[in-house]
Amino acid sequence: HRHMIFPADAPQVIPRCRNIDHRTGQSGQHITVDFLLFHPFDGFWDLSREKRGSLGAANIIVFLVLLVRLLSMQFTPFLFMNVYWPSVNIIQQCLAVLLPLLFFVAGNWGLTTLFEGKGTFKDVYIATCYALTPYVILQAAMILLANVITAKEGAFYYVLEGLSLGWSGVLIICGMMQTHDYSLGKTLLFTIMTLLAMVVIIFLLLLFFSLVGDGIGYFVSLYKEVLFRLY
Repeated sequence: HRHMIFPADAPQVIPRCRNIDHRTGQSGQHITVDFLLFHPFDGFWDLSREKRGSLGAANIIVFLVLLVRLLSMQFTPFLFMNVYWPSVNIIQQCLAVLLPLLFFVAGNWGLTTLFEGKGTFKDVYIATCYALTPYVILQAAMILLANVITAKEGAFYYVLEGLSLGWSGVLIICGMMQTHDYSLGKTLLFTIMTLLAMVVIIFLLLLFFSLVGDGIGYFVSLYKEVLFRLY
């Protein structure tokens, strides 16, 4: 048999093919939204293993979640959302999204790290943010729909609302499965444990700030007492 001789620059051809996923046929560095939505297992595998997601894209999705939440509160008719926009605290509404997101990511990463979870804090954050994509898309559609339908057709609005939350929830489960390489049962168990961990985190933070407030109050009272005795 004759030996095949490759040119010296042949190895340079191989890395160029790494951007093609032979399981999905997709090319490029970043995963597409439609592929992630309808092929979540392969999509989240690519996010966590092939590193085809980015922190910047995850942050953009979080920004869009905040944006559609505020737009929904401002432009959805009172028929479907009883919100008085001038009284809305934008910072408070943003924290109502960002803090639970942070607590979920921190709790999930902290627990799964102790039980052979393969995802890093960054992986969990990116997967969770990408899983919120249906919420952004459907909530934006709901804003438009709410302004053209009547009360009798309100069922369509509430179906979309439930679908936006349910679809994102399913994607979060799929994302955690692939990120940590867990089975479905183990993922569901750790999702429940993560929710409990969020409660514990909130309790510890409230306790911490309460102690800090009491400490500050004590030193302020002591300072005033010293000033009173000196003068």
